[in-house]
Amino acid sequence: MKTLIIIDPQNDFMPGGSLPVPKGDEIIPVINNLQEKFDLVIVSQDWHPKGHASFAISHNGKKEFETIDLDGIQQVMWPEHCVRNTFGAEFHKDLKTAKIEAIFRKGTDSEIDSYSAFYDNKHLKSTGLSGYLKEKKADHLYFCGLAAEICVYFTAKDALKEGFNATIIEDATKALDTEDFEKAKADLVELGGGIITSEAIES
Repeated sequence: MKTLIIIDPQNDFMPGGSLPVPKGDEIIPVINNLQEKFDLVIVSQDWHPKGHASFAISHNGKKEFETIDLDGIQQVMWPEHCVRNTFGAEFHKDLKTAKIEAIFRKGTDSEIDSYSAFYDNKHLKSTGLSGYLKEKKADHLYFCGLAAEICVYFTAKDALKEGFNATIIEDATKALDTEDFEKAKADLVELGGGIITSEAIES
């Protein structure tokens, strides 16, 4: 089953949000058009409790975007973003939701971040996405959304580890750092994943 997974199309990652991805809003029409070409459409949602450990404001003296050791893993100190039940955590108003069958929330544990829609960053806790997709007999997963080199990349990487085919749709995602995205794309291809544009996907 051909499956589209939309990663974190939320207000805080859009221009004007607290952690904006440059031109992040420009992919929404592309994603809306893509949905019609898929049998199954899933979306992930960053859903942090207030005071989450990944927020710079949760650590005295730490600055936004610096990296610290957080319980044994490297953690970027992010601006406060996607706090559950806030406007910033909501999906962009223009995202079409009629075809979306399920929402998988991540980053819900206050002590650990979760870039991937499959697991937290230590791979201690599953979101249940893998089991859901296997139950649905999904095999080839296509990824879009925000941000390209972080949550989209780590989700696609975990998809490969879970035994799925994984492809990132490049024109339906935007990166915080384009150089890092180039490295992420090369890594994903080396692991067996794919990079395509939306035009290559047949209805």
